[in-house]
This record gives sequence, structure tokens and C-alpha cells, in this order.
Amino acid sequence: MTKRALVSGATGQDGSFLMELLLKKGYDVYGLVRRLSTPNLNNITDIADQVHLLDGDLMDQSSLDAAVELAKPDEVYNLAAQSFVGTSFVQPVLTGEITGLGVVLLLEAVRHHAPEARFYQASSSEMFGKVDREPQDETTPMHPRSPYGVAKVYAYWACINYREAYRMFISNGILFNHEAPLRRGMEFVTRKVAVGVARIAAGKATTISLGNLDAKRDWGYAGDYVDLMYRILQHPEPDDFVGATGEAHSVREFVEEAFRVAGIPAWEKHVTVDEKNIRPSEVYNLRGDASKARRLLGWQSQVRFKELVKLMVEAELARVGLGKSKA
Repeated sequence: MTKRALVSGATGQDGSFLMELLLKKGYDVYGLVRRLSTPNLNNITDIADQVHLLDGDLMDQSSLDAAVELAKPDEVYNLAAQSFVGTSFVQPVLTGEITGLGVVLLLEAVRHHAPEARFYQASSSEMFGKVDREPQDETTPMHPRSPYGVAKVYAYWACINYREAYRMFISNGILFNHEAPLRRGMEFVTRKVAVGVARIAAGKATTISLGNLDAKRDWGYAGDYVDLMYRILQHPEPDDFVGATGEAHSVREFVEEAFRVAGIPAWEKHVTVDEKNIRPSEVYNLRGDASKARRLLGWQSQVRFKELVKLMVEAELARVGLGKSKA
């Protein structure tokens, strides 16, 4: 019997990769998308005719109920969120509603209309925030440093509460930063750098405006991480898993490598630091320990830092007519 999956955040970076993976595995895939006056389906152009797209919003209980009833999912992957940390400082209430409370609304829809479904929650390394140890694993205390991180912590514990209270199969994937060529939102620093470097190489710009160059992140490839999401829901018992490469690299390192890939010397001449890009409270060093996922799920990150930067920059160079995309 064909398995059915419901994916929220279907048109985002992770949603598009995950739906591609599920289609390859023979699933009947339903994607939850928020109604916009001009739909943005760029990330799923190649699979739009193979999936069922349902209108829904994490702040509208009736639409979530209807989507779960129609999809009748065996698995639910909640990837929807207001996911940009910088925006969460400007729109903290909206972030709390969508990224935090919205998860409870979806849990309620699943509890009432598909209680046997397995549920995956996209938790985040931003929940760790101001860390007191390195690397971070499933037992590391959480000290979020942004409204986004706070909302993700709320959702994380809501999922654990529903798992314990209602005996539902609910698992959290505490994933560290993961990126991909062309599919990442323009506001994220990795895409901003890749696009900026390509524009400079093409003579369309001279500088990139960034924030804290010393912040370190554990960057992986989105394609690897959706494989982890899938494995988490195939595990016999619901549980929580960290997904990470185990390496931390600074924004400065990402920038330096991006300019090197594009063959542009003296990157410092092209980068400015603007106060508007610096967060009110910063997370300085995130590096994950995914040994539990490796031990219990057989998962580990495949694409390493320099390869990731190369993929992203070469894709943007191809987009502006320079070189051939390796994405």
C-alpha cells in the first residue's frame, strides 16, 4: 500500500528537497502551501505536477484540519515557519505565532484527524543559542538568543508534551544550518554571499553588505538533511536527533571561500559591515554532535564545507551567465 505524506513549508528549500526524496521512495505526497496573490513555486517547478498542493496556513486551524483530513497522511513533516532569525527581531509576535503556536495547531489537526500518523518537527540549532559547551547534542541546555529561537523551543517542548500526553509518534530533528544552491532564501547570509559574489564577478556590483563576520555555524547540505528527516520517522520509536556536520566555520571563512571559488582576489575590498545587519543578541558558535543519529539511524552528513560553498557559488555564477552550474 502506497504511503502518504503531508509536508508543510512545501515550497521552501527543505520542503522541495524532501518532497523530491519522498516521490523517489514511492510516496503519495501532499504539500501544504500558504495562499499568496503571486504563488512562489520556483523550488518545486520540476515536481509540481507530481504532488498534491493544498492551501493551508499554520495560523488557521480549519485549513489545517481540512488538509490533514484530505491527505490522510501516514507521515507529517512540519517544515513551515517564519524561519529568518533577523526578521524575528522585527516581527517577534508573528514569529511566535507561526513558528511556535502554529506547530500546536498542526499537532491538534493531526491528533484529531490522523492520530496514528508519524510527525516530524523541524527544530533548530538556534534553540541552543548562548551555549555553555561544545559541540552541542540532544542533552545540551537551551538558551535561545532570538524570538525565532524562543519560538522553536516552545514548539520543541510542545511536541514532546504531545508525545507523552497523547502517545503520539512525534520526533524532533534539531538540525544545524543547512543550505543548497539556488533554493535558499535571499535573506540568508550564505545565499546573500553567493549571489553577491556572482554579481561582483559579473560586474553588476562592487560590494556585499554583511553583519557579524565572526559568528560560527555548522553548515551542511540540505539534501543530506532531508534524508535525516526521513530516517527519523522510520525509526521504530519517536525520539529527538541532532543533525550536524561536526564542523564550525565563521561567516568570514564562508566569504573568503566564496570569493576564492569565483576567482576574485582581495575579498576584503568587496565586503562592508553594516550595523543594520547585526542582531541585538548574537549566537557566536554553534557546532553539532550528530553521533546519536549516526549510531541509531546510520546517518551522517556527506557534503563538507568547501564543497557546499563551491556548489552555491557556481550555481549563482551560472545564473549570471558565468561558468556552468554544478548544482
